Amino acid sequence: MDFFAALLQPFQWGFMRSALLAVLVISPLFGLLSTMVVTSRMSFFSDALGHSAFTGIAIGTLCGLADPLWMAVLLAAAFALLFTYVRRRSNMASDTVIGVFSSTAVALGIFIATFGGGSFTQYNSLLIGDILSVEPAKIALLAVILLVVVVLWLASFNHLMLAAIHPALADSRGVKVFWQEAVFSVAIAVVVTVSMTWVGLLVINSLLVLPAAAGRNVARNMRQYHLSSVLAALIAGLAGLMISYYIGSSAGASITLCLAVWFAITFLLRRRRL
Repeated sequence: MDFFAALLQPFQWGFMRSALLAVLVISPLFGLLSTMVVTSRMSFFSDALGHSAFTGIAIGTLCGLADPLWMAVLLAAAFALLFTYVRRRSNMASDTVIGVFSSTAVALGIFIATFGGGSFTQYNSLLIGDILSVEPAKIALLAVILLVVVVLWLASFNHLMLAAIHPALADSRGVKVFWQEAVFSVAIAVVVTVSMTWVGLLVINSLLVLPAAAGRNVARNMRQYHLSSVLAALIAGLAGLMISYYIGSSAGASITLCLAVWFAITFLLRRRRL
C-alpha cells in the first residue's frame, strides 16, 4: 500500500494530473507515428519539422500574436505538404530533401528571431521544453489527432505500410501514395509542433525514432512491431514523468533516456535470439 501511495502522491497536484493526461495522449501518438517514420526511413523528418515550427514561432512572435504556436502549426503543416510534394516530384533521396528543408527552416527561423537586433534567448525554453506548461486545449487537439491516426491505421493499414516500404509498387496497385504520405506528414507536423513546448526540440526527434527502433529488435511480425512501439512509448512516458518529478530533471530528456535504455535492452535480446 505504501508503494502505491507513493506512486500516486505526485498526482495530488493539478499540474501533474495535466502532465499525466498529456503523456497518455502523446505516447501512443509517438509510438504509432514512430513505426511510419522508421519504416519510411525518415528519421530526421521530425527535426526538420521542429525547425520549421521554430520559424513559425518566430514569425508569430514578430507579428505580435497572442499565441504564436498556432502560426507554428500552420507553417509546419505547409512545410510537411511541400516536403511531400518535392520528395515525390524529384529523384533526390529523402535524407537529401530533409536536409535542404531543415537547413533552410532553421536559418530562416534564426534570421527572423534576430531580425532588428532581437535576442534568441527568448526561445531557449523551446529547446528543453516543460511538460508542466501543458494546456487542456492542446491536449484536446492531440487527442483528436490520435483518434484520426488510429482510424487511419484501422482503415488503411496495408496501404500505409505498402506506401512506406515500396511507393512504386503501391502506385502500381492503385494506392494514392501522395495523399497517404501527405496525411502522415501533416499528422507528424502537428504533433511535433504542439508537443515541442512540452518535451523540447532537442529530444523530440528521438521520441519519433526510439520506440519503433526498439520494436524492430524484438518484433516477429507487424502486429508485434506496432504494439511494442506503442507500449514502449507509453511506459517510457510514464516512467520519464515520474523520474522528472522526483529528481527535478527535464521530462522530455527523462522519457528519451528511458526509451534509450529500452532500446539497449531489446538490442541485447535480439543478439541473444540470433
